[in-house]
Amino acid sequence: MAKRSTETAEDRSRRIREWLAAWMASQNEQNEQNEQQEQDGGRQRKPDDQPIWEHLSRPPRGPRPALTHDQIAAAAVELADEAGLDAVTMRALAKRLDVATMGLYRYVRGKDDVFALMLNETVGEIALPAEHTSDWRATVRRLAQDMRAVYLRHTWLPRLESSTYASVAPNLLAIAEAGLGALDAVGRDLDVDEMMAAFGTIGAFVRGSAAAELAQRETYQHYGWSSDDDMRQAAGPQVLGMLARGDYPTLARYIIDGSNEDNADWGFTFGLECVLDGIAARLGL
Repeated sequence: MAKRSTETAEDRSRRIREWLAAWMASQNEQNEQNEQQEQDGGRQRKPDDQPIWEHLSRPPRGPRPALTHDQIAAAAVELADEAGLDAVTMRALAKRLDVATMGLYRYVRGKDDVFALMLNETVGEIALPAEHTSDWRATVRRLAQDMRAVYLRHTWLPRLESSTYASVAPNLLAIAEAGLGALDAVGRDLDVDEMMAAFGTIGAFVRGSAAAELAQRETYQHYGWSSDDDMRQAAGPQVLGMLARGDYPTLARYIIDGSNEDNADWGFTFGLECVLDGIAARLGL
């Protein structure tokens, strides 16, 4: 069992601020060294552990690139949408972009960078609020709806998230900022940890709901079902046999009387409102 930290909140905050200051100083020093090396005719050092966003934040030097990182990301997303995440290889991506495979390495170091670009590209489809208002529910509801749409549109995204170290992708940070900003704009001086936990709960609900929908799609494809009626006809005898024993009376009432069991949109909307109601009650919003 991990040892529980005895560090106070004030000490932790001070330590993180000191770490950030040291990191910024190190980055500034490295940038100065890169500029000096380039002036001296040398090549800039690009550490393997440096995220791709550090490269994108610098203005390009030398001949005008034939590709942009946005083009690479879009092409990789197209490949994954068409044939799944495994179809995204450097060779296939180069072919889609009509460049030599080795030519891609001028822009990315490998598939990890490509995956990071893909993640940033897809979550960039989520519309961010133009400004923060006191209607926090409307803002986070819209974010949650857009997040769900992205997951359902790009069915490989959950797998990509679990295999990509790209949690600092700019568009992911922008979404977190939008959610936290919506809660902070209420003006109740909310605790930052509670705000993050609340918005994280919304994200967890969205991911879980989308994962269930995607799993159902895969089940239907596996068994060749084209509709909910196909599923009921196939599974009906087994389910009815179990219900007939009287061990699951409430579930039986849902199966017989439920009117929205096939409506994923209704289920998501109702579930999301339950989550928002809970956050409102917990935080006093």
